[in-house]
Amino acid sequence: MNRDDTTPTPAEERLVGALADREDQAVEAALRPKDLGEFIGQEKVREQLDLVLRAARARGATADHVLLSGAPGLGKTTLSMIIAAEMGAPIRITSGPAIQHAGDLASILSSLQEGEVLFLDEIHRMSRPAEEMLYMAMEDFRVDVIVGKGPGATAIPLELPPFTLVGATTRAGLLPPPLRDRFGFTAHMEFYAPHELERVVHRSASLLDVVIEPDGAAEIAGRSRGTPRIANRLLRRVRDYAQVKADGVITREIAAAALAVYEVDARGLDRLDRAVLEALLKLFGGGPVGLSTLAVAVGEERETVEEVAEPFLVREGLLARTPRGRVATPAAWAHLGLTPPHAPAAGNGQQDLFGA
Repeated sequence: MNRDDTTPTPAEERLVGALADREDQAVEAALRPKDLGEFIGQEKVREQLDLVLRAARARGATADHVLLSGAPGLGKTTLSMIIAAEMGAPIRITSGPAIQHAGDLASILSSLQEGEVLFLDEIHRMSRPAEEMLYMAMEDFRVDVIVGKGPGATAIPLELPPFTLVGATTRAGLLPPPLRDRFGFTAHMEFYAPHELERVVHRSASLLDVVIEPDGAAEIAGRSRGTPRIANRLLRRVRDYAQVKADGVITREIAAAALAVYEVDARGLDRLDRAVLEALLKLFGGGPVGLSTLAVAVGEERETVEEVAEPFLVREGLLARTPRGRVATPAAWAHLGLTPPHAPAAGNGQQDLFGA
């Protein structure tokens, strides 16, 4: 059967998707601040980090190891690049899941230059053998490479040039104390206030050569979940809408209409967030209901609901975690315009099937 020449093949669709992702990554890279002066928000972290870096430069020494924790999209990767730029040093980027063996880490460490910044994203997901090797590398700038196996194995010490490790994690509690204690400076990244996100949106709009009115920036900032990465992503989608449906200028009305098309409501809830709330309210009477059951109800993986939707819903006061399961708050019923049942769902005895 002949295929319509205008219909893309699966391979072509994957290629288009990959190119789009690459374009988004290029845009995100262009929007990243290049130094601490350009970095918006996180005032306390910026002040503390500036002191650490300025003192290291004054001593002519390598900066202390830095641990950055916080939710995704708050600027941990950007700060690691700024640290390298402020120290005039190259940066090497890798991630915890990519280091599954001590040899993987030894290969990276042995190729570092003096003063180089090693950015280790998702450091809490690094394997235990690599983690134990990292202790000595951070403290003594050396590693022991094991040659051979069994009784004849020999440990060969390998000296490393002084370097700065910047670790990033979204789960600081999973880091063992011996690793956490080896960082000279630790910082927790907080969610952004709306006025800070407005500054982020205005800066990004200027770099993208987009005309945006103050109320348009406020509308985007208010739906960005306290996260600059989301603010920049929404700005790009609103820009597309403004170019196609309007005169290219982003006003409050244009921003609201565009975000409605992309299913982002006035509080920043997206399709998945609303699906979770609707399932919790309409199918389970507001809960309590187990996370696995809730995930099945919305057709998503348990981890997706737990790590993507749930933290924001809890932070917004729309969902609560209890020993018996997830429970909707009165604010959730009000947000979806629904009326809660007279009798609480937890009293019917059937919810025990769902678990916590």
